[in-house]
Amino acid sequence: MTQTKICGLSTPETVRAALDGGASHLGFMVFPPSSRNVPPDLAGRLAEPARSRARIVAVTVDPDDALLDVITAALAPDLIQLHGRETPERVEAVRRRTGAGVIKVISIGEAADLARIGAYESVADHMMLDAKAPPGSATPGGTGARFDWSLTAGRKFARPWLLAGGLDPWNVREAIHLSGAPVVDVSSGVERGPGLKDPSLISAFLDAVRRA
Repeated sequence: MTQTKICGLSTPETVRAALDGGASHLGFMVFPPSSRNVPPDLAGRLAEPARSRARIVAVTVDPDDALLDVITAALAPDLIQLHGRETPERVEAVRRRTGAGVIKVISIGEAADLARIGAYESVADHMMLDAKAPPGSATPGGTGARFDWSLTAGRKFARPWLLAGGLDPWNVREAIHLSGAPVVDVSSGVERGPGLKDPSLISAFLDAVRRA
C-alpha cells in the first residue's frame, strides 16, 4: 500500500489526525520563512505521540550545523528532509553529523530535471520529487504547485522516493496511478489557510490514499 507523509504539522489535533489515519511519516517544518515553521522544542513535544508509530521528519532548508544540532537534541528525528541547495557532499555531512536518515528534495519542472537524482542516490536515504516553486516564492515547497506526474511512470530509482507538489484529497488517487509513487507527501493540500492544517482534510487525504 502507498505510504503517506503529512508535512508541516503544528498542532496536537493535526498530529492526532495524521496518526489516527495511519500516516507513515510526520513532517515538522523548521524554517522561519515558512507559515508552517515550528521551533525545534515545540516540534519535539508535538512529535512525542508519534514515536514508534510513524517516522518523524525534520523539514529544513540549507540548515547550518548549529541548527542541525538543535534539531537533533530537541526533536531526535528519524529523517531530516533537505529542501534547499544542498550538495551531495553536504547531504553526506548531514547524515554523519546527525545520525538521522536524509530525504533529499529534487525540484522537478520537466523531464530533464530527473537527471539530478543520480548525484544524490549514493548519499541520501530517500529522494523526494517536488514541483518547482513558482517565481518569487518565499519557500521552495509547500506552494501547491505540481509537475507532470507521468514523468516518473515506469522509472526505477536506486532509493525509495516520495512524490510531492500539489497533492490533495481529490487528486492523490490520480497522482499515485500516474506516477507509481511508493510514498506521497502533502502539505498545502490539507490546509484551510496558509499553514493551517485541517484535521478533516488530513483524514480525507489518508482515506483517499487507502482507496487508491
